[in-house]
Amino acid sequence: MTVREELERLEHKRLNPLAAFSDESKGRPTPEEPRGNDVRTCYQRDTDRIVHSKAFRRLMHKTQVFLRPEGDHYRTRMTHTIEVARIARTIARDLGLNEDLAEGIAMGHDLGHTPFGHAGEAALSECLGKPFRHNEQSLRVVDVLENDGRGLNLTYEVRMGILGHTGPRVPETLEGQIVRRSDQIAYVNHDIDDAIRAGILTNEDIPNSISEVLGHSHRERIDTLVSDLIFSSREAGAVVLSPAVDQALADLRAFMFDRVYRNPVAKGEESKAKGMLQRMFEYYCRHPEALPEDFQPQLSFDGMERTVCDYIAGMTDKYAVDKYTEIFIPAGWNVRG
Repeated sequence: MTVREELERLEHKRLNPLAAFSDESKGRPTPEEPRGNDVRTCYQRDTDRIVHSKAFRRLMHKTQVFLRPEGDHYRTRMTHTIEVARIARTIARDLGLNEDLAEGIAMGHDLGHTPFGHAGEAALSECLGKPFRHNEQSLRVVDVLENDGRGLNLTYEVRMGILGHTGPRVPETLEGQIVRRSDQIAYVNHDIDDAIRAGILTNEDIPNSISEVLGHSHRERIDTLVSDLIFSSREAGAVVLSPAVDQALADLRAFMFDRVYRNPVAKGEESKAKGMLQRMFEYYCRHPEALPEDFQPQLSFDGMERTVCDYIAGMTDKYAVDKYTEIFIPAGWNVRG
C-alpha cells in the first residue's frame, strides 16, 4: 500500500461520512493516473499546484479594499486568501470534513481577481458589455490560463468550490460551502481592521445591535462566527449559522457597504483606476501586437476582447500602473546641442 493509499484509507476511518473523500473524487478534466510514489492525495496535489502557480504569486500585489494603501499592514488578496484558508481548515477539522479540500478551494478562490479590487471588475464589465465575475475568472485561470495555457487540471471538487465561493451557484461539497462562509467571515472582519487603520472607522461606530451578538473586537467577532458555524452545523448536518448570528453578519456586511466599501476615502481613487484599465483595454484592442508574446497565440482561438481581458485581469496593481505609464505618459528625454 502506498502512502497516498494509506492516507485515503485513513480518511474513511476518521472523517465524517458527509465529507468529500479523496478516493471518491469525480476526477480531473484530463484523467491522470496516480503516481506510484506520490505521498499526496488528489486534493493535496491541487493545493500544491495552486500555490506554485504564477497567479497565486501575483495575489501578494493585488488590492483587497484600499487602492494602493500606504503602509505595510493592509490586507492584500494573498493575506486574505491565507486567512480564508486558515478559517476554513479550522471549521472543516472540527466538523470532521476534508481539510485538504477546503484548503485547496480557499487557496484558489480569488485567483481571478483584477487589479484594484472591485474597481477593476467594474471596469472590465463595462469594457466587455457583460458582467466580469471574479469567481468565473478564477476558474478560467486554473482551467485555461495557468501552465502556459494548459491549466492546472484540478479536481472537480476544487474547481466547483472555486466557482461557487460566491454568486448563485453553491458548491456541492460541504467543504466548498465552508470556504464560501469563511470568505465572508474573513473579509468583513479584516476590512473592519483595515478601515480602522485608515481612520475611517472605529470599533465604536459598529452598531450595538451587531456588537452585542458578534462581539466588540476583531478577535471576538471571528471567534463568535467560527464557533457558531461549527456548533450550528453539527446540529443541523449542514453548513449553517444560527439565525441570530447569520442576521448579525448580514447587518455587519450592510454596515460595511454603507460606511467602508462605498466610502469616498476608501474609494477616492476608484474612478481613476477604472479609467486607467478601460483606456488600456481600448489600447490593446487597437494594438494587439503590443500584447506579450505568450498571449499572441490566444488571439486566434479566444478572440481580441477575451484575450485582452485575461491579460488585464491578471495584472497586479503596480504592473497596471507601470504599463499605463509606459503607454500613455511621455517619458523623460534629453536634448543635446
